[in-house]
Order: sequence, then structure tokens, then C-alpha cells
Amino acid sequence: MRRRQVLTTVCQVAGGAALGAWSTSAWAQSSAGVSDDRIVLGQSAPFSGAAEQLGLQFYLGAQLYFDGLNAKGGVNGRRIEIKRLDDGYEPERCAANTRQLISENVFALFGYIGTPTSLAALPLATEARLPFFAPFTGAQALREPFNRYAVHVRASYFDETAAIVRQTTSVGIKKIAVFYQNDAYGKTGLEGVSRALTSLNLEPVATGTVERNTIEVAQAVKDILAARPEAIVQIGAYKACAAFVRQARRQGFVGTFYNVSFVGTQALMDELGAEARGVVVSQVMPFPYSPATALSGEYLGHLKDKRGVAPNYSGMEGFVAAKVFAEAARRAGRGLTRESFLTAVETMQNLNLGGFPVDFGPAKRTGSRFVELTMLTEDGRVRR
Repeated sequence: MRRRQVLTTVCQVAGGAALGAWSTSAWAQSSAGVSDDRIVLGQSAPFSGAAEQLGLQFYLGAQLYFDGLNAKGGVNGRRIEIKRLDDGYEPERCAANTRQLISENVFALFGYIGTPTSLAALPLATEARLPFFAPFTGAQALREPFNRYAVHVRASYFDETAAIVRQTTSVGIKKIAVFYQNDAYGKTGLEGVSRALTSLNLEPVATGTVERNTIEVAQAVKDILAARPEAIVQIGAYKACAAFVRQARRQGFVGTFYNVSFVGTQALMDELGAEARGVVVSQVMPFPYSPATALSGEYLGHLKDKRGVAPNYSGMEGFVAAKVFAEAARRAGRGLTRESFLTAVETMQNLNLGGFPVDFGPAKRTGSRFVELTMLTEDGRVRR
């Protein structure tokens, strides 16, 4: 016990460099974030601000699965817990939170929300040799080049934007504009749309931007509507996208809006109300509103006795991320370490979770490429 206290003190005094060095030792690998009865995960996410529903719903979905699992004894006799910190969807706060979580010796970083925040955190996780598990983002910069510590459960934004472009062009729509958040997330989405259009000898007819965590969209609406697009792809968070939809509709735009999954489907519907009618959102998770798959049924079953928590796609993503994490931890066995966990992830090949397959491997850290398009209705429903 005295040896552990001394080692902990040394790591805290020496800071991040010492922490990274200790993570290579057998002692650190066998004990970091793991005790006889607990596995502790760290999550930095927006629990306040313009993207708070994304962080909150993902966390609630993950906690829903872990609560059910813990009630049955956890994984190999260990409960799984999430230590969460609010970053407001700001990269600098996320980086500070990540350093804190690493210094507190969490086992892995779990369920980070967003591209700019995840890009700030991943290098820190990699240096400390922590798994960076199931970030709520499809950005290519987090997937390429290959990083064995970054484990993605969802499809990429390139997968989503390719599906959107296939849908629009298949019905003869060629004049496509892009409204995007002016940061790494929005630019990744813009690149995805542009790549998909380029393969068809097309390009966006107009673009417009919004700053992260704001809803100042008037100039973007003006710039985009001037090009008379037939469809507008939105790469942003729900508040800004809702503001854009409302202003564009009121200025006479009658075409279709397309959003990628990060927008937060339920949050976008709540913001728009009846004006959500006809807005399309690409999804990377199974339909969460009915037991359309065994996995959806499992999610809804866990929700049955939870008052005030309604089914939604962000919650489903957290639930699925928790389920995949728990399966990898189970496969790693009682002698769980970060390295044995990552090796266990590699064994999860062609694994069907109940209508949602995941497929990892030694050189494959993206488990799914599943994408489907859904449409929102004026009465607050999602139609497949």
C-alpha cells in the first residue's frame, strides 16, 4: 500500500510526462482505473451550453446500460462507473478536463462529444496510452492515420455525407449548398459533401458558416439562398441548424434540409417544433423509438422504468458504446489492463449486437459503417 502511495505521489508531482512514463510499466498497466470491484472511465462532454443535450443524452444512454449491467454484478465482478466533466463543447476546456482525468488515473476516456474537442483530447490520450473509446464524432482526422488507442463505434462523416449525396442526386437534385460550423467538425463535413459531389462532376453551389456555440446565421442564410439551391446540407449542432432552418423557411426556401447525425435528432426536433417537417437526418445507430431490432428492444427495455428519460438517437449511441465497451472488458478477463482491453477489441470481428454488427481487427478501429436516412415530422416523430 505504501509503495502505491509513493508511486501516485511521484506521478502527481512530475505531471503528464511522468504519467506517460509510468503507463508503460507493468504496475501502472495492471492497476490504472481498475480496482477489485470497479472500472472507472472518464468523460469530458458538453453538459452546458449550445450542445448540452448531446453530452447529456449520450451519458444517460451509456449510464442506462451500465446501470443494468452493474445490477447483475458488472463485468467479471467489477462495476463500471463514469467520471464526467463539463467542457461546454470547447476544445481548451476539454483538454484541461482530459489532463485532469488522466492525472486521476481513469482506465479509459469514453464518449467524448464532438470533433474539435476530441481532436484536443486524442493526442493526450495517446501520449498517456489510454484507450480513447467511442467518441461521438465521425471526423476522419480522428481515424486517419491509424491510432490503436482510438476506438470508433460509429460510421464516419464521409460515410454519412456520401449517403446524403447519393439520396439527393438519385432524385435529380444537383444544386446542393452546405451550411457548416466553422471548425474542424464543419470542415470535415464540407469535405465529405465535396468529395461525394466531385465523384459526380458536381460541387456545392454555395456555402455558409456559423461559429461554434453561436446561432448567428443570418449572413449564411443570405449567402446560400442567393445561389437558389435545391437542397442544403447542414453540418452543425442543433441550435444553429434550427436557427438556419427557421430563417431560410421564412425567406422562402422550400427545398430539403439534410443533417448528419451529430446534429442531435431529438434536440433538433425539440428546437424546431412543427418546422421540423421534412428535415432529413442521417443516422449511424439503430432506430431507437420501436423494437425494430433486438438491440432497439433491449434499449427500450432498459428505459421502461426510467422516468423523464425518452428514447432518442444520442441516447442509443451512448447505450451501444457502453455495450461494446463492456463486451471488450469481458473478453479481456479478470486480469484487465489497458493493453489487454485493446487486444480484446481486436477480437470483436463480425459481432452482431442484435441487428447492429460491429467489426474490429488488429488494423481496424472503426467498428461500423452503418448509415440510414430518416425524416422528421411536424408532430415530433422520426420516420425511416
